[in-house]
Amino acid sequence: MKTTLLRAGLALGLVMSMSAAQAQQGFSFVALGDLPYGPPEKAYGPYRALIERINQVGPDFSLHVGDFKSGSTLCSDEEFANQREHFQRFKGAVVYTPGDNEWTDCHRANNGSFDPLERLAALRQRFYTPGRSLGQQPLAVQNQSSLMPSHGRYIENQRWMHQGVLFATVHIVGSNNNLESRNLAAVQEFFERDAANVAWTEAAFEQAGLQQAKAVVLAFQADVLEAKSFWEDFPGGSGFRKIIGETLLPLASRWGKPVLVVHGDSHQFKIDQPFQFNKKPLPNITRLIVPGATDVRAVKVTVKNSAFSFEMIEIAP
Repeated sequence: MKTTLLRAGLALGLVMSMSAAQAQQGFSFVALGDLPYGPPEKAYGPYRALIERINQVGPDFSLHVGDFKSGSTLCSDEEFANQREHFQRFKGAVVYTPGDNEWTDCHRANNGSFDPLERLAALRQRFYTPGRSLGQQPLAVQNQSSLMPSHGRYIENQRWMHQGVLFATVHIVGSNNNLESRNLAAVQEFFERDAANVAWTEAAFEQAGLQQAKAVVLAFQADVLEAKSFWEDFPGGSGFRKIIGETLLPLASRWGKPVLVVHGDSHQFKIDQPFQFNKKPLPNITRLIVPGATDVRAVKVTVKNSAFSFEMIEIAP
């Protein structure tokens, strides 16, 4: 097994609210997603080896940004149970936010022709407990379902503070965020969840201000720029227009401090700064796309001395 260092050293002006000793040492977390992909006999072994490698690295916690199965495998209770067991293989804490493959796409025949909303309810029941994450050493988290009664079903939207940085998961998924105009139930689900996501994102930045956070890290599944047009990043039919274009980007612009966005969906590792607001770049937002699918790797993110650095975690061939 080996770890390939990719010291991006993005100087984000990140001044941590911690002691001098903590600032010198920093902290790290691991980001991964779109894993495992494929039938158990092929996908589970490499994924379990990657989890073991993450356990050896020993991050403060891990973030799984959704799609714990491929888009062409069953959305069965057995698969859900297997993936719940995988999360419990992490010796530390792991925070999980759903992807589209776990529920929105489950109506497909090769997924078992499940009801997507029933699968979403099953995810919430099986993978989320108020106040704590998954993993062998759970992290204390706050859930939207507990803090906002008007959005009481969104237990999957979580947040926590760690050494001066506010982390939050937001339930934003691929397949255009489930905005499917041909399906009335999907449209209703989309608008309700979109409103919850907007409220949760606004609350995250408000909390970051109240706690004098030095950075915000947001994690979700979707590649929100995948369907941008020549004229707009978030055209009228985009399921990401309100939550990203009209909420996250103006909030980040006004806040001005570093924001790290972590997502999967497109399966190709990338670190960039692609977002703009009012036709102007937003240099305080950095995006990390985690590898996935056939690329069975994870990313260790270290926060130290006013910089984020990124390190690939690999398993032996």
